[in-house]
Amino acid sequence: MSITSANRLELLQIADAVAREKMIDPDLVLQAMEESYAKAAKSKYGPELDIRAKIDRKSGELEMTRVREVVGEVENHFIEMTVEEARAHLDNPEVGDWVIDDLPPMDFGRIAAQSAKQVILQKVREAERERQYDEFKDREGTIINGLVKRVEYGNVIVDVGRGEAVLRRDQLINRELFRNGDRIRAYIKEVRSEMRGPQIFLSRTCPEFMAELFKMEVPEIYDGIIEIKAVARDPGSRAKIGVISFDNSIDPVGACVGMRGSRVQAVVNELQGEKIDIIPWNDDAPTFLVNALQPAEVSKVVLDDDAERIEVVVPDDQLSLAIGRRGQNVRLASQLTGLDIDIMTEAEESERRQKEFEERSKLFMDTMNVDEVVAQLLVSEGFATLEEVAYIEIEELLSIEGFDQDTAEELQARARESLDEMNAKALEEAKELGVEQSLIDFEGLTPQMMVALAKDGVKTLEDFATCADWELAGGYTTVDGKRVKDEGLLETFDVGLDEAQQLVMTARLMLGWVTEEQLAEDAAGDEVEEDDAETAEESEV
Repeated sequence: MSITSANRLELLQIADAVAREKMIDPDLVLQAMEESYAKAAKSKYGPELDIRAKIDRKSGELEMTRVREVVGEVENHFIEMTVEEARAHLDNPEVGDWVIDDLPPMDFGRIAAQSAKQVILQKVREAERERQYDEFKDREGTIINGLVKRVEYGNVIVDVGRGEAVLRRDQLINRELFRNGDRIRAYIKEVRSEMRGPQIFLSRTCPEFMAELFKMEVPEIYDGIIEIKAVARDPGSRAKIGVISFDNSIDPVGACVGMRGSRVQAVVNELQGEKIDIIPWNDDAPTFLVNALQPAEVSKVVLDDDAERIEVVVPDDQLSLAIGRRGQNVRLASQLTGLDIDIMTEAEESERRQKEFEERSKLFMDTMNVDEVVAQLLVSEGFATLEEVAYIEIEELLSIEGFDQDTAEELQARARESLDEMNAKALEEAKELGVEQSLIDFEGLTPQMMVALAKDGVKTLEDFATCADWELAGGYTTVDGKRVKDEGLLETFDVGLDEAQQLVMTARLMLGWVTEEQLAEDAAGDEVEEDDAETAEESEV
């Protein structure tokens, strides 16, 4: 395996041929050859030596050298030498210099040649894998066509040209069967770089697959005139897709449906007959939800932004249509809008409203000692709590038909008196539960709030300062893909997240845990994050 002048250029030609065949950089092949020659030389001279090989990229000349470093104290004499020893090789050597000795041409022998060949193959294989990974990583998020190579335990192995991809069983549409040689179209969901090479995972059930199919069938989507804002799928059964047009002259729904339904039918055929509802997008969540629940009619919508929930009231005869078979329609509408949806009939809503009316009327009758007519008048005008009656501008009460100045003042006096009594009882109960004076003196907490906190073990200002805002105000967490309600200690008192955070930070400030400067920095940081989030949203749009 010695390199003669006759085959130096042949070495470069071999490297170039291998590079073209594997579609990798020729320099990578030459680097692999250099490493293989160095390994073969080490097997002859000794594996402890630092032997390096260099192939001239123009002439093909092979240069073999032994390298040793000049050090102050030698620990490994095979790769190091002292300054005194280096003087035989260098003029004025210093620590950190390198002593490089040329090695004579040699015949590596059959075993060394075989070892060198293995190194070259391994390096070329690694380069080929890296090229495949880079190629398919760039195509992640697009649709790819391939041929079914084999089916293993329900998973489909797809030949995608310069590699293989996996379409797992759970990423196949129901009742979908593929055989060897079948042509297949799928979405590249993920590309991973692993020891055995790039692993390409496909999907035919993800919402992005449908979006990409529409992009292929609808030129307006590809050109950016129409945008797909949201997709929700029950693979193989039904789907909903929200679209918006940036050109007022183009109907987004009509463009996606196509002439006589040709465009949407092409997508339906690819998805094994999956029914598709194309819905016009609207930035107003309630309006978009009404569209998303089609074909059901909606009577009323009530949105709770904090809880990300929406309450929908439908006519009695529309309930089953709104819910859909096995809850499919409302489930897809929920996925499309990103909101939890509560559906009730008009009769159920009327019954609930009547119950609330009776409860509020009874509250005013019991606490203010007024008759049923006055209590019902207050509830009819939108009053729900004693605080609203006690501290609202008296003109609001005077605007109620039949209420004069004396009546309004008497109602406010009774409401305040009742509140004072309840606050006194709650404060006494809080003290009995062990609430310390530091928490009682803290502004922003009512006696009733202190009782609720004390029952959960929060009895001092220090305890309160350790609480998180969501512990006080409540919130939602996602468990196994479902939103689960977390009850807050002060949620029943209508304390929101912002108010809870403000109370906790004030407590920490009073205790000296934080400073005014830190609070100001945190506030500035939050503003920057909000601006960044808004900028990101605008960029996406």
